[in-house]
Amino acid sequence: MAKKGEGTARESLVGDDLDNPALFINRELSALEFQRRVLDEAMDDKNPLLERVKFIAIVGSNLDEFFMVRVAGLKKQVEARVHETPPDGLTPAEQLAEIRKMTLQLMRQASEYFSKVLVPALKKQQIYILNYSELNNRQRSSVEEYFRDVVFPVLTPLAFDPGHPFPHISNLSLNLAVLLKDNKGKERFARIKVPNTLPRLVPVKRSSGGLRKDGTAPKSHYFVWLEQVIAANLERLFPGMRIEETHPFRVTRDADLAIQELEAADLLESMEQTVRQRRFGSVVRLSISDSMSSRIRDILMENLDIDRNDIYPLPGPLGRSDLMCLYGLNRFDLKEVPFKPAIPKPVRKIDVEDPEQFFAAIRSGDILLHHPYDSFLPVVQFLRMAALDPNVLAIKQTLYRMGKNPPVVDILLEAAENGKQVAVLVELKARFDEESNIGWARKLEGEGVHVIYGLLGLKTHSKVALVVRKEGDGIRRYLQLSTGNYNAVTAGLYEDIGMFTCDEQIGADASNMFNYLTGYSAVNEYHKLLVAPINLRQRMEALILREIDHQRNGRQGHLILKANSLVDKQIIKLLYRASQEGVQVDLLVRGICCLRPGLPGISENIRVTSIVGRFLEHSRVYYFRNGGQDEIFLGSADLMPRNIDRRVEVLFPVQDADVIHYLRDEMLVAYQRDNIKARRLLPDGTYERLKLDPGTSPLCVQEWLIQARQG
Repeated sequence: MAKKGEGTARESLVGDDLDNPALFINRELSALEFQRRVLDEAMDDKNPLLERVKFIAIVGSNLDEFFMVRVAGLKKQVEARVHETPPDGLTPAEQLAEIRKMTLQLMRQASEYFSKVLVPALKKQQIYILNYSELNNRQRSSVEEYFRDVVFPVLTPLAFDPGHPFPHISNLSLNLAVLLKDNKGKERFARIKVPNTLPRLVPVKRSSGGLRKDGTAPKSHYFVWLEQVIAANLERLFPGMRIEETHPFRVTRDADLAIQELEAADLLESMEQTVRQRRFGSVVRLSISDSMSSRIRDILMENLDIDRNDIYPLPGPLGRSDLMCLYGLNRFDLKEVPFKPAIPKPVRKIDVEDPEQFFAAIRSGDILLHHPYDSFLPVVQFLRMAALDPNVLAIKQTLYRMGKNPPVVDILLEAAENGKQVAVLVELKARFDEESNIGWARKLEGEGVHVIYGLLGLKTHSKVALVVRKEGDGIRRYLQLSTGNYNAVTAGLYEDIGMFTCDEQIGADASNMFNYLTGYSAVNEYHKLLVAPINLRQRMEALILREIDHQRNGRQGHLILKANSLVDKQIIKLLYRASQEGVQVDLLVRGICCLRPGLPGISENIRVTSIVGRFLEHSRVYYFRNGGQDEIFLGSADLMPRNIDRRVEVLFPVQDADVIHYLRDEMLVAYQRDNIKARRLLPDGTYERLKLDPGTSPLCVQEWLIQARQG
C-alpha cells in the first residue's frame, strides 16, 4: 500500500477507465484495516479500561474467523491454481503475502499493548493478571491445590512416537508442546490440550472474577494463566521424565463449509454432517510462542502439514479472544455507563394483555425501532400478541441468527399450540451458528411448525416477520422488518433499525416473498420491496442512475449509503460515475470498503466514513435525495455481490413522514457530524481519525443517539 494519504499514480486516472485495478482496494486488506480500527479503540485511553480489554478480545476473535474463512478460501484458490483476480488485480498468492504482513503486525501489536499497557493499567485497578513466576508462596500453594483437585483429572497427555500417532489438534484449541527425555536420555515429544472447559484465567482467590460468599464484590482480583499452571506442574504428568522444553501453540483450521446442496437428500442431515467435519479442516494458521525452539517448530510443521508462512510467532499468551472473560468482572466503574433502552411513544402505554391496542398503533402509522437505543421488547410483544390473539390466522418469519434461549422461538411454539399457521424459514447456513440453528429447527419441527431451510444455493438473510390477521370480512397483514436478526442479545449490542407497518403493498410483497421461499412461486415483480436476487440489483442501480440524472438536470444529486461493507464492483463504478457527474456521495461504511475516495477526476465528491465505537454499526440505510422527493430504504443487504446476487435479502421503503424526518434530518446528520468515533478513508486505503476543529463541539453519534431516543 502507498504511504498514508498518498494518491499515487491514481491521480492521473480519469475518464471512463473505471475498470482499472488501481481504482479498487483489496477486500481482504480492507477487512484487516477494520481490525486495525478495532484495535485503535483498545488503545484509546478515553475508553473505559474493561472496554479496551474487550476490544482486544474482539480483534482476536475477528482474526480467528478471518483465517478460518477468508484465508482458508484463498489457500484453496492457490491450491486449485485459480487465476481469476478480484477488481484490485491481486492474485490469491499476492493477497496471502500481504495478509501475513498485516496480521502479524496486528497480532504482535495487540499482544504487546495488552502486556505493556493494559496489564499495568489493570493492576492499578487491583485486577492482577499474573505470570506463574509472579505468584507468592501462598498464592502458589492455592493454585497448586486447584491444579491437583480440578485441572489434573481433566488433562490427557498424548505421546508422539512410533506407537502413538501425532494427535489431532482441534480448531482454536490451546495446547502445550512438551519436549522430554526419559531415564535413558532418549528424546520424547508430547502434546497436552489446555482444557477449554476450565477458565483460561484461573482465579487465584476463589472470589476473583465473581462474588464473595456474602454476595459482595471483592476489591481485588488475582488471575494466573491456565497454561502456565499446567506447564509448572508437568512433573506430575510425566513422572520419571526430564522436562526439556514447554511451549504453547494454537491451531486455526479451515472452517469454510462446502455444502453440496444439490446432492443432499436431506439438507438438515447434510448440514449436521458437514458441521461435524469442520473440526477436521486443514490447518491455515499455527500461532506459537516466539520463544519456541526450531526443534519443536519442525515437529509441528511436519505433522500439521503446513509451511513456514503458516506459522505466526507471537509474544504470549496466545488466544487473546479469551480475554473477554475479564469483561464479566463486577467492575462497572471500568465499563461504559449503562442506559435503559427506550420504548417508542406509539407503543409505550399499550396494555400487553390487549393485542388490539398494539395492532391499532401500527394502523395509526409506521413505528420505527432503533436498537440498542430502543428496546427489543416491542418486537417480542408483537409476536407474543400475535400468538395469543384469536384473530391472528398465521405467522411467517425468517430466522438467521437466534442465539441461545431465544424468546422468539418459544413464542412461535406457543403460536403453533394455539392453532396458528406458523411457517418459519431457518437459515441452516448462517456461518458459525449452524449447530444452534439446527437445534432450533428440530425443536420447531417437533412441535408441528412448518420449517423451511431456504432455497438451494442461496442463503436467506432477510429479516421479515409477517402476521396475517382477520379483521371484519377480510384480512390485514402486519409486518416487522429489520436490518438485524431476531436476537434479543445482539439487539442490545448491535446498532440496527426495525419497523412495524401494515402497508398493504408491502404486505402483499412479503407474502409473495414467503411463497417464493416456501414453494415454487415465480413472482418477480414487487410493488415496494427490493428483493435479492430478484430485483434488488436492478432497482439499486436504477436509483443511483436516477440521482445522476437529477444532477445533470440541476436538481442537486445526493446519496447517503450506510452499510457494513461496500465491495460490489458494479455499484462502485456507478458511484464513481455519480461523483464524476457532481453528485455528492456520503458513504458510512463500518467495515470493508473497496472504493477509493478522493481521487481527482474519479471520486472527488465521495466521502467515506467508518464509525467504530461502543456498539457494532450494523444497520443498512440507503438515502436518495431524488430531486427533493427523498427516498430511504432500510434492510438486510450490504453492497456486496454475495448479498445482491447470492442471498435472499430485503430492502424496504420508509414512507412515514416522521420516520423519514428522524432518519434524514437527525440520525444521518449526526452520523456525518461525528468527530469522536469517526475515521475517514484516505485514497490509499488507510483511515485517519477526524480532527476536532477549534470551536467545534465534540459529538459521538452513539452517545447522541442514547440521549435522543430517550425523549
